Amino acid sequence: MNKLSLIAAAFITLSMLSCGQQDKSKEVASEQHPHSHGGDSDGHTHGSSAAKETFSIEKLVDEVKTVPDSIIEYLHAQHHQHKVLERRTVPSGYETKNLKYWKDYAAKVEDLPAINPGPGEYVHVMEGYKHGYQNLVIGITETFPGGAPPMHTHKGEESHVLLDGEILYALGDTIFTISAPYIVNIPPMVPHAFKNIGEETANLVVIFPTNVWEYDVLNYFPFEDYDNKGNKIN
Repeated sequence: MNKLSLIAAAFITLSMLSCGQQDKSKEVASEQHPHSHGGDSDGHTHGSSAAKETFSIEKLVDEVKTVPDSIIEYLHAQHHQHKVLERRTVPSGYETKNLKYWKDYAAKVEDLPAINPGPGEYVHVMEGYKHGYQNLVIGITETFPGGAPPMHTHKGEESHVLLDGEILYALGDTIFTISAPYIVNIPPMVPHAFKNIGEETANLVVIFPTNVWEYDVLNYFPFEDYDNKGNKIN
């Protein structure tokens, strides 16, 4: 073998070794940085390659949970047969905006406090009194496939708006599936919940004519007999 051939062979060998080390580095990097939301607390996996976070949940906060008193229990007894377990709100401590410049009139979703009401369900919450509104609360949910909030009620009416996806709903005693785009009207004190039965993350917008985020969790979950595709299994 002449000198030129030896040099060429050496270059080829070095290139192959370098590629192998890069591939190995990628494998190690991927092992060290899992991204999951279902199992362990270190990562963020949602059980589907299409289930990705739309918005950051860096502002994740623990909900404030209070035991219902006799007045709350009496109110619920007038509307349904379920027992109320707790009332949930968003932590206070945020100053009301002074609406002076255009930036004061706009709020980025990822800057809002986020809560985790149920498995695979995150909500970025904009409470009206903290953002210059007189009578408005808006939440943008991040519901991963199979995710759902608990069965709950609100004192006032609510509207759900979804532009893309398929959702299994429980509204009172009725369970139904609906595909976007849609708007669902939820009357005051009607027990309700929803479950993402699609393959991708669902970003549902919820709207309340009130100034404070508040809901009551009930002792009944309507989707125990349904699989993640919305099919009844019992």
